[in-house]
This record gives sequence, structure tokens and C-alpha cells, in this order.
Amino acid sequence: MPSASNHLVSVIIPTYNRAALVVEAIDSVLRQRRCLFELIVVDDGSTDATASVLTRREKELRYIRQPHRGVAAARNLGARHARGQWLAFLDSDDLWQPTKLAEQLVFHRQSGDILVSQTEEIWLRNGKRVNPCAHHRKPAGDIFVESLTRCLVSPSAVLMRRELFEWAGGFDETLTVCEDYDLWLRIANRVPIGLVPKALVIRRGGHADQLSRRLWGMDRFRVAAMLKLLATDELSTARRQAVVDELARKCAILAHGARRRQREAEAQRYMALAQMHAHV
Repeated sequence: MPSASNHLVSVIIPTYNRAALVVEAIDSVLRQRRCLFELIVVDDGSTDATASVLTRREKELRYIRQPHRGVAAARNLGARHARGQWLAFLDSDDLWQPTKLAEQLVFHRQSGDILVSQTEEIWLRNGKRVNPCAHHRKPAGDIFVESLTRCLVSPSAVLMRRELFEWAGGFDETLTVCEDYDLWLRIANRVPIGLVPKALVIRRGGHADQLSRRLWGMDRFRVAAMLKLLATDELSTARRQAVVDELARKCAILAHGARRRQREAEAQRYMALAQMHAHV
């Protein structure tokens, strides 16, 4: 592993109760070629063997442990301890190809004004390769409006300047999920997001502990992110209207779901939210 005194990229892996998977993620980082980096692993209060596994590898990484506060808090804590000019995040169930960081750094050297980029991915579900749907296609450049419907940036694929992350304020620790959707929207409103058109990340899904499988109504958290945007004066008129339109669409879906579960008060709340901003 390159010396921490001359690293360029700070790699941050948050993990919770994934002792076996996080080892594979770590090894994929340590196999990175032609890149100076430090590796920070933040244990979000795991109760399995994670602590003992990571403690044994402290010569290869910096191990930080916090009480269980969620993935957003874990990533933010890692970023506060980072010493690199660039930040890269890797979820503990994902893997990197050996040239991931090197190829992104080349991209940024050749595109000097791009402050954040991501790469394409290989998707695995329960160990089998799957093809992403067309609506998951990763755009590049000004992706703000396209990103309102769903998150089009993968944390494991991102490389970004540390000062951009700090300017944006990091991940919102009040969001249980969709904290990445929230951050990328705030960033995409200000700067273009580059794309390295190579599958340099292996994204592994299908685990029972994935929050997206355990929580219903993910749009609840996306609505919260959009309301935060509307409360600022940072949106252009056209972008504000795009947010309002998508907010109304998501609120209608959530209201319909609430009625199906016989939660009329909740349905009315979502419809009121949409109407409140309809003429903003």
C-alpha cells in the first residue's frame, strides 16, 4: 500500500455487519494499480466479527469505529479523517476493478475543470450478472433534471475533489436512505458530473440487509431531498419547476400507496405537499 504521507486519493468504505463482504471490498482497493491512496474503513457499530477482522488489517488501512448511526454518518466521518485531495467511496458489498482509480484520475487530468466523475458498472444480483434497465443509463454533464426521478450516480463509482464534498456539506445524516440521491442533486445543481464509460465497478445486490429491500416507499426520502432544494434560493426558474413537477408525481405515488394501506391522513399530507409547491 502506498505511504499515507504521499497519497492522492482517500478511499472510504463504510460497513455494518458485513465482515466477509468488507474483506473482499478492501482487497479490491488494495489491488488498485498506478494510484497513490489511503484506505479508511468506518465500522458503523457492527455486532458481528467486523471489528476483529478489521483490527487485524490495520497495517493496510485506517480503521475507525463509531456507534451505529447509518451509512451517511459513516461516510462523513471517513471524509473528516481523509487527507487526500480526492475522495472515493466504496460500499462494503461492492468491488473495484484494478484500474478504477487510475483511469478516473487520467480522466480528470484530461478534463481539468470537472470536479466529480463516476464510472460505468457491472451489476450482479445474487451472484448472477444482470443488465441495468434503460432508465438506469448514466448520463454525463448537466444531469440535474434527469436525476430527479431516480438516483443516477453510484457512490461506489464516484471520484470527487475533497473541496467539492466539503462545499456541499457531505451526506445528510437525517436520511435513512437516499442520502446519495440528496447529495448528488445538490452537487449536480452546481457542477457537471463526468463519466468514464468503462465498467470499473462491480455492484453486488440481492443481500437481505440492503436498506432498499427493507424499507418501503423510498420516494419518501426523495421527497424530503426535493423539499430541501425548494427551501433554498439556489435553483433556476426552470430547475425549480422541474423539481416541483417531480415532487408532485412522487407525492401522488406515495398518496396512492398510503391509501392502499388505509392511511388516509398520510395520503392527504402528500397531496397537500404537492399542492403547496404547485405555484412556487
